[in-house]
Amino acid sequence: MARGNSISKMAVWVLLGLLILGLGGFGVTNLSGGVSPVGYVGDEEIEIDEYARALQQEISAIEAETGQPLPFPQAREMGIDRAVLGRLVTGAALDNEAATLGLSIGDENLARQITQISGFQGSGGTFDRQAYQFALDRAGLTEPQFEEQLRKETARTLLQGALVRGVRMPDTLADTILTYAAERRSFSHIRLDQAALETPVGLPDDAQLRDHYEANADSYTTPEMKQITYAWLSPEMMVNQIDLPEDALRTEYERRSAEYNVPERRLIERLGFASEDAAEDAKARIDNGEVTFDALVADRGLDLADVDMGDVSRADLGAAADTVFDAQSGDIVGPVDSNIGPVLYRINAVLAAQETPFEDVEQQLRDELAMDRARRVIESRLTGIDSLLAGGATLEELGQEAEMQVGQIDWFRESGEGPASYESFRQAARAVAADDFPEITEMEDGGIFALRLDGVIEPRALTLDEVRADVIAGWQATETDRRLRELADGMVSQLSEVREMTTLGYDVTQEQEVTRGQFIQGTPRTFMEQVFAMSRGELRVIDGLGAVYLVRMDDILPPDTDQPQVADLRAQLAEQANQGLAQDLFQAFATDIQNRAGVQLDQAALNAVHTNFQ
Repeated sequence: MARGNSISKMAVWVLLGLLILGLGGFGVTNLSGGVSPVGYVGDEEIEIDEYARALQQEISAIEAETGQPLPFPQAREMGIDRAVLGRLVTGAALDNEAATLGLSIGDENLARQITQISGFQGSGGTFDRQAYQFALDRAGLTEPQFEEQLRKETARTLLQGALVRGVRMPDTLADTILTYAAERRSFSHIRLDQAALETPVGLPDDAQLRDHYEANADSYTTPEMKQITYAWLSPEMMVNQIDLPEDALRTEYERRSAEYNVPERRLIERLGFASEDAAEDAKARIDNGEVTFDALVADRGLDLADVDMGDVSRADLGAAADTVFDAQSGDIVGPVDSNIGPVLYRINAVLAAQETPFEDVEQQLRDELAMDRARRVIESRLTGIDSLLAGGATLEELGQEAEMQVGQIDWFRESGEGPASYESFRQAARAVAADDFPEITEMEDGGIFALRLDGVIEPRALTLDEVRADVIAGWQATETDRRLRELADGMVSQLSEVREMTTLGYDVTQEQEVTRGQFIQGTPRTFMEQVFAMSRGELRVIDGLGAVYLVRMDDILPPDTDQPQVADLRAQLAEQANQGLAQDLFQAFATDIQNRAGVQLDQAALNAVHTNFQ
């Protein structure tokens, strides 16, 4: 029974969320006059206004998250319209199946759900029909439309719950993943570097030097390089030319005052009551230790998330501001009148005010504004520079007439200095051919460049004399690794007889109950991967950088499920597996419904909605 109530509550809040987000403005426009639904799944229609509201909701949510406007063409490039339509098609498929099965809720259940929605309640905490009608009117919905949507959403949720409730993956899956992630190893190891060698490696003779040089010829060959001339103009080159009066900086400071001067705030929760007497009685019971705030919330059938107001300022609380802001963290205050009637507030944290004076950020503002204006100056010059190139100006002439920096670079894939540090330049350099005409390309920081291929330098094998020092160093490193490997292999043979690593005369480091994700300082990147591939009692030599490691596996231990973090990880793995299976079953079920019922989409109706977003 409790599970059924949870599903019903979920349906109510999902639909209410859609309603509230629909108040952003798009929902007040009726698109349905003379236009067919955007599609059908079986006998179930996907109304044009429903698609428009859902699309507006998704775009508004992304804008709220990013803090930036999202033009509709960009939203379409991101596939938002297709994702929204896909969800509506899935929802219509469930509605069609619920109708086929005769699954619905009665009028009594529907009325109870509507009257429990706080957005439709008056100051006394009871259902207010005027508030109900006003909210629906602003959303562009009639009462029958909203109530039909609520019926469908509840039936849809019940159908989905019946399909995935109790779905459970075998424990073997979570246990297998947990074993991989949290299994432990205890092992001993000896690190051998060149200090372990009885005699220094020394210098190679001529034959050894030449053999190493020829065996590693690729390491001593220059890459193919493109000889490139470029003209470059970046914002950094222009910032010294930007004059910023203090008035402009102070204006920007004032514009961003909310960023630099944050008022004192509180993290609070709010629980409303039907009457002042009920609120005072609850407060008295809390003060006397008879009940907790959490218990009062649970008694209402609510979660703490339902009463959480997040962080608020004085301006957010109206008449309750003094009461809440005079309290300390952990206090429960009230009753206080609010727009939902008498309430109790719990203060979870006090966030102190943050004030940053102008002088502390003056230089930062100056740098940011100067860079921004430099970008705009460059942007304003683009047309003129393009015209110069179109008129036959060379890159060298751009340096004189457009004040661009002209330079040359022997470019190859690992180049990373100057303009070659920008990906846009690297892409252009990779693609440029001898007969390409220079053209202006924008850079990631707002700068611009144009380039010309002057020639190609073919790869060249460097002579031994040119790289003698490098070849000597390379031979010494290789010879050191070889001798250390021989030393370690000999120690493996000794340990197969004596078993005790301490008898070898080297410092032995013991690692206890190490997990796969840990890192041992100084070891190579693949060290733990190789250690975890060893069996109990195995000896192995692992190569490092200028060193080798002699490792003995002492013990292999299962995950320590007595540790809270390990137990939590197993629970998370099991829950993720169950959710994944439930999602797969649901998707397969929805796809089967669509295949049986048939999906029809009206592109003309979709286009009509999209036109309103342009």
